[in-house]
Amino acid sequence: MSLKTAFENPKLTLAQIINMSVGFFGIQFGWDLQRANMGRIYENLGANPDQIPLLFLAAPLTGLLVQPIIGYLSDRTWHPKWGRRRPYFLIGAIVSSIALIFMPHSSVLWMAAGLLYILDVFGNIAMEPFRAFVTDKLPDSQVNRGFIMQSMMIGLGGSIASSLPWVMNNVFHLTNTAAQGSIPENVKFSFYIGAFFFLASVLWTVFTTKEYPPQDVDFKEKVIESNKGFGGGAREILHALRNMPKRMQIVSLVQFFTWPGLFLMWFYYTTAVAVNVFGGKDAADPVYAQGADFGSLTLAYYSVITFLFALVLPKIADALGRKTTHALCLICGAIGLISVAWVHDKNMLYLCMTGVGIAWASILSMPYAMLSGSLPKDKIGIYMGIFNFFIVLPEIMASLGFGWLMRNVLNNDRLLAVQIGGGLMILAAIICFVFIKEPKKTDEVLAAELSIEENRSV
Repeated sequence: MSLKTAFENPKLTLAQIINMSVGFFGIQFGWDLQRANMGRIYENLGANPDQIPLLFLAAPLTGLLVQPIIGYLSDRTWHPKWGRRRPYFLIGAIVSSIALIFMPHSSVLWMAAGLLYILDVFGNIAMEPFRAFVTDKLPDSQVNRGFIMQSMMIGLGGSIASSLPWVMNNVFHLTNTAAQGSIPENVKFSFYIGAFFFLASVLWTVFTTKEYPPQDVDFKEKVIESNKGFGGGAREILHALRNMPKRMQIVSLVQFFTWPGLFLMWFYYTTAVAVNVFGGKDAADPVYAQGADFGSLTLAYYSVITFLFALVLPKIADALGRKTTHALCLICGAIGLISVAWVHDKNMLYLCMTGVGIAWASILSMPYAMLSGSLPKDKIGIYMGIFNFFIVLPEIMASLGFGWLMRNVLNNDRLLAVQIGGGLMILAAIICFVFIKEPKKTDEVLAAELSIEENRSV
């Protein structure tokens, strides 16, 4: 028996769990700023709707390459002062914050796309170890609490970040229009604020949270193996990919069809609201700018729903089971995306985004909860990176192929693209409900659930 199995992490207080999760608030702040505003920035710089998916290719490509590599490296990292995962949080946050400052000063498409690559590379470096961080720090009875706290931080960070352009315009009266080739003032200042919160939040986690030394007896041998170079790491990642646990294979398939719905929303929702709901013409049109700001505000609203729904999600999952809960939440998100096309009153968008917020809360936690216990403890970082493959691969496919569909089939109809995303989310819900098998409630499972319930935060 390894030391890892003999050592049980001590339970942490609620304040300690919050401290270790605050960094995710800042990371999500950066992600949601780009998700809500990059389509708008690209169109301000002259991009056509069919070019937007290709310009968003940075995120999936960097995620595909960076996350498993960082997972592999962080599994083999240990420093007495900085720990195992925190060096990656810190490096990623510093460079990402610099990219956020420079992004709204982009004057041409290639500059914005290049900065997005930098932002996504180092955003992934900061983000990937956070999932493994929960397993490193918390005992099994508190893992659910850790992932739910991350979901709450994601919802909080996303809601503030997405609402910033609207707040900058309506509260601080910064202009929301700009000449072709320029970025509006309200978007610029939103990115400056995002850079501050990204770095400050990660620094809070880095300096308030300590890590435990690696407990598995094979750790030194793994470090020696990693010193053999890129080939050794690549073989390790490929071996883990070929030997994915059965449960992980099915949950990965659910992810594969879930995330295109989100990507298509992030690609087109804000500009679809500006054009289809508000009736704006182009990026220089004040009506278009007003619609884009309102679209960002409704994205902020769904993040608020995510934050609130995360509080009750564990209770629902306990009552219905994880797969049923996740499937129902995905259906809510699909209905929200599909119904956007029938909105005539702009305020009805809040109802649409309520469904998306419910789905997002589940997407951020239930797939990881369904994986709980099926992954080898000494390879959590690698497997979390591989799990990310099934998030980024569909985005790569959408980025490379959806532009052709927009141009030749959908006639550049942004709203129809959002609806297609909702249809794919329904398919993911069906796969989740039909193919994921959950154990019957034996005495052992009931005892485990009672233990989790006993330690769950209020």
